[in-house]
Formats: sequence, C-alpha cells, structure tokens
Amino acid sequence: MEKGINEYILGKFGMEQADVRTYSPLVLAYIGDAIYDLVIRSMMVGKGNAHVNELHRRTSRLVKAHAQAEMAHILMDSLTEEEQAVYRRGRNANPHTMAKNATVSDYRQATGFEALMGYLYLEDRMDRMMELILQGLGKLRGQGEEA
Repeated sequence: MEKGINEYILGKFGMEQADVRTYSPLVLAYIGDAIYDLVIRSMMVGKGNAHVNELHRRTSRLVKAHAQAEMAHILMDSLTEEEQAVYRRGRNANPHTMAKNATVSDYRQATGFEALMGYLYLEDRMDRMMELILQGLGKLRGQGEEA
C-alpha cells in the first residue's frame, strides 16, 4: 500500500502521527490551509508556464477566505455527518487573528473549511479531499469564479 504524503513525511523524520481526533480545530485548519493552498498552486502550475505574479493572482482568488467560505457553502450537502462535525468545530473555533480582507462570517466559515481539509489530509483521505475540492471548484466555476 502506498503511503500518504503526511505518513511519508513523518516517517522520514522518525515520527508517528497522533490521533487526529485529539487535534484542536485550529491545528486542523493550520495544516488544512497549507494543503489546500498546495493543491490550488499545483493546479495553477499544472496549467502551464506563466508569470509568477499571474500564478499568485489566480491562486489568491481561490484560497482567500471568501472563496473558501463559498466552497464550504457549496459542499455542505455533500459532506458526511463526520465531515460536517469537523467543519462546525473549525467554524466555531475562536481564532485570535483575523484575515485582513474578510468578514467575520467568511473567516469563520473558511476556518471550518480549512479544518475539514486538514482533517481529511491527516486521515490520509486525499481522494475524498480532492473529490470535494473538484466538486466545489466546479460549482464556483459555474458561478463565474476562475478555477
């Protein structure tokens, strides 16, 4: 069986992963933000060579809090009860910072979305994570967002 990215990385450092259920929702959001950003950056680079400023502009549209809040809204009916619970824990967490250009509502929903992405990543459920991202991006595209 092939290792997931996280298992591979931890193994190289001689570490084992703790039980994901013990992580705070903000820790899940922390790693979820990074993995979602990596997926979107990989997608943008995969479209072909472009100026880095253009890649950043395209990526930023999809990783900003408002876009993540929209993704959460779009995906809510597709989430399992377990996934909805992780999302709610993230959304209801009390972060001590705020995004510069986001409403409180968008920021909280984006934190829930990131927590879900982090949870799926740490659970080595990349297929499910990608399924949700693809579904969300497809519907954002239908709403006029560039994906």
